[in-house]
Amino acid sequence: MRSFVAVEIQDDGILDAIAKIQSDFHIKTTAVNKKNMHFTLLFLGEVSEETVSEIKQALSTISFKKFEVEFTHVGAFPNPRSPRVIWIGVDDQSSKQLMDLASQVEKKLGPLGFRPDKPFKPHLTIFRVKNRIDDISGTIERFKKVSLGKYTMTELKLKQSILTPSGPIYSDLQVVLAQ
Repeated sequence: MRSFVAVEIQDDGILDAIAKIQSDFHIKTTAVNKKNMHFTLLFLGEVSEETVSEIKQALSTISFKKFEVEFTHVGAFPNPRSPRVIWIGVDDQSSKQLMDLASQVEKKLGPLGFRPDKPFKPHLTIFRVKNRIDDISGTIERFKKVSLGKYTMTELKLKQSILTPSGPIYSDLQVVLAQ
C-alpha cells in the first residue's frame, strides 16, 4: 500500500483561510482539498502489510511534545515562474520543530530502508500543478507575508494514500500522540 508519515491540519479557521488563498489563485489546476492538508514528514511509497507492522512499531517509539505551528507565507517549487507545487510556509520556529520531528521519523525508519529523496522543507501543499501555467510571481508576492493563524500539532500519523481520478483518498494507519 502507498503510505507516508505526516502531521495534519485540523483547524477549520486555518483551513478556511487557506481555502480563501486558494481561491485568489486564478489558475487552471486543482486545489488540494482542505481535508487533505498535511505536512509530509517522510514519503514511504509502496509498502507491504508486513513492513507496515514494522513501521508502526518504529513510529510508536517516537516521543515528541505538542508544538505550535504558525502559517506565515506562500511559496512555489521550484519557482513562481514555473511552479509545480504551490504551498503555505511557516515561521522559523515552527520550521525547526517540524524539521526536528521529521528527523526523528527518518532516524526511526532509516533502519527499515526508508530515506527521504530530498531534504525536508516544511511546507503545506495547496496546489499540485500538472500542466504548465502562467507565471504566478505577482500572486505569490501578494502573500509573501500573511498571517493565517497558529495550530497546535499533537499527532503524528502513518497514512495510507489511495490514488483516484478525483484525487487521493487518505486514511490513518496509526496515530502517535504527543507526550
